Amino acid sequence: MTTTIEANGVTHGVAHFGDEAAPLVLCAGGTTMLSWPDALCAALARGGRHVVRYDLRDAGASTTADPVAPAYTLRDLATDAAALARELDDRPAHLAGIGVGGMVAQVAALDHPEAFAALTLVGTRPVAPGPVDDDLPDHDGGAMGRLFALAEPDWSDRDAVAEHAARGAEILGDDPAAARVVAGRVWDRTPGTAPAVHAANQQGMVFAALDCTPRWRERLGDVAVPTLVVHGRRDPFFPVGNGEVLAREIPGARLLILEEASTAVPDAAAGRVAAAMLALTGDPGAA
Repeated sequence: MTTTIEANGVTHGVAHFGDEAAPLVLCAGGTTMLSWPDALCAALARGGRHVVRYDLRDAGASTTADPVAPAYTLRDLATDAAALARELDDRPAHLAGIGVGGMVAQVAALDHPEAFAALTLVGTRPVAPGPVDDDLPDHDGGAMGRLFALAEPDWSDRDAVAEHAARGAEILGDDPAAARVVAGRVWDRTPGTAPAVHAANQQGMVFAALDCTPRWRERLGDVAVPTLVVHGRRDPFFPVGNGEVLAREIPGARLLILEEASTAVPDAAAGRVAAAMLALTGDPGAA
């Protein structure tokens, strides 16, 4: 079920899976909710969770203001997550973030610890977009060179956008067919026809201009909830060393490396990832 919810003065596009009376798993997209695979959300719901995936601001059915020059900050997105969790359930939620949504999730867990009972971070890193720390692996130069060499599509043409996504997925080591389908679904959910809005929904370009200060890496030792870090071994965008650092610096964190995965969670790994997420809160129920 897809709908909208008002929280922190923002309209959020959300999709529900499972029993709404069950414990909440709140999934922050990177940037649209479709960053979270249907198969993974369904597996978590079968494991006895109420799963809600949502669009970040300037994406999907959430409030769209200015995807080129956002007036909000990473901390506002973190506050959105906490407010949305409270709006959905009066119990602390299991917060999950993927890609740039994983950055939102880290800051939310640090700034609003009372709102969350567990944390899952997928394919992300402990610093903001831009230059990385010396001990963190940066984007793979070869893959990024090929990716940025792709001609920009006509963002008003659904087929062109889907094909562009498929070609990018092939470069990154993800499934091109799956990427094509998801890009079409994202395009269908994008409000209006403005090219900048379509680009933001497809590529999360809003994060290139987002104020992500101050740093939060030095605070990771303060994360006090059970944490799972999931990372694809073949990820060239945020190479796996970023996940390894996260797992080392968050107390007690578990690291799950998906040996055959890149930036996306393949459907074949959905059950394994769901089982690991369920186990965080003491329930390793079958997914």
